[in-house]
Amino acid sequence: MANENLSKAKEAKNDEFYTQYHDIEKEVSAYLEYNPDVFRGKTVLLPCDDPEWSNFTKYFAQNFETFGLKKLISTSYAPESKRYKFGYQPTLFETEAPHFDADKSKTHGKIFVLDHDVTGDGVINFEDLQWQYLEGDGDFRSEEICQLRDQADFIITNPPFSLFREFLLWIMEAEKDFLIIGNMNAITYKEVFPLIKDNKIWLGNGFQGGNAYFRVAMGKDYAEGVYDEQTGLVKFRNCCWFTNLDHGRRHQPLSLMTMADNLKFSRHKEIRGRDNYIHYENYDAIEVPFTDAIPSDYDGIMGVPVSFLDKYCPEQFEIIGQTQGDSGKELGLKPFPRELKKLNPSLRDGQLYYMENGIPQKPYARILIRKKK
Repeated sequence: MANENLSKAKEAKNDEFYTQYHDIEKEVSAYLEYNPDVFRGKTVLLPCDDPEWSNFTKYFAQNFETFGLKKLISTSYAPESKRYKFGYQPTLFETEAPHFDADKSKTHGKIFVLDHDVTGDGVINFEDLQWQYLEGDGDFRSEEICQLRDQADFIITNPPFSLFREFLLWIMEAEKDFLIIGNMNAITYKEVFPLIKDNKIWLGNGFQGGNAYFRVAMGKDYAEGVYDEQTGLVKFRNCCWFTNLDHGRRHQPLSLMTMADNLKFSRHKEIRGRDNYIHYENYDAIEVPFTDAIPSDYDGIMGVPVSFLDKYCPEQFEIIGQTQGDSGKELGLKPFPRELKKLNPSLRDGQLYYMENGIPQKPYARILIRKKK
């Protein structure tokens, strides 16, 4: 039984992480600071968000009037349709409703709508949410949820990690404004990177100190990050916000040193004390392993870490491409000489490499950028 549960846990991982209220508040505040009326008169859809669990619904419902929202819609996914089906119990929020149906609560999703004062207290907030069962299980790909998407102005949520690519394309298909959470590795996906390169989407304001903490419903067996037994939170360092909403930090240029000063004063031993920056063997670009080591006076192409996008200012740099998968081949990276395979078996065509002490070295995933003139 233990092995069976672990197997189910592994299957369900990365899909059931609940965002903390203060992280949502911190992120949304960045867009409100840039444009206080960003949500005014708008309809916000929160798919994948049951307010009994999700802080997204709570946050936007409590700030409904402050933001000047027109309508808030939240939908949940049926328990029986989820990857795990352990011990689901309806809450009092459900069972006390006159339309509660024990069978439907397992097989149907729910829709929560907020658009007017129901309680009569003169305020529109969380207490005025009204809910009904959906016709289906609440899958975002269903026609029912697609119709809700099409009537919304904003899509905001923490989607299932395993379905991130599909979820993002679902949003882009409808040309909606959005704010969602995803794994930073998604930047290199072939479905995602072109959108970043073309300045159609970008990274949001970000989690505090780059650390994201989520609550997990099923305990540590379902947490792939660093799990804290006392708080019940799991920590990730590779999560970020993806959006097409503007925020001020996005337009703040990086303060950088010259190449000479980096070689002399950089805090990174990989840079400091060298005669020059490393140049790739199979592409006309230099290797810059740290964002703060980007030289301010270099006009050529540079290979920088994926994390650079967290500091990317579109007025300061242009993105040339990336070197993951087949993207490097499309950029024209030269094939490596086959005899080098003996020295480094991990070499493959389409990826950058450079020589260090006679040994071919392959850097981590790189984004190729160039300073704008």
